[in-house]
Amino acid sequence: MLAFALAATVVTPTVGFAQPGPVAKMCAADIAKYCAGKGHTARETRSCLEANREKVSAECRSALDNTGGGRR
Repeated sequence: MLAFALAATVVTPTVGFAQPGPVAKMCAADIAKYCAGKGHTARETRSCLEANREKVSAECRSALDNTGGGRR
């Protein structure tokens, strides 16, 4: 039984860890510059990026336009 539990732990070490989405990847510098300290709950970071849309990079704007509630 112990061997099975250890094997399951080794096989699935990343379960529960979210992978960053396109906005997190493409907007990382913009998040750090314009939205530092904003949380990821209640869409605070995305709302901040949208509020600063004219300032963020073209790549970030594209990610905002093509994902989540920003799909156009």
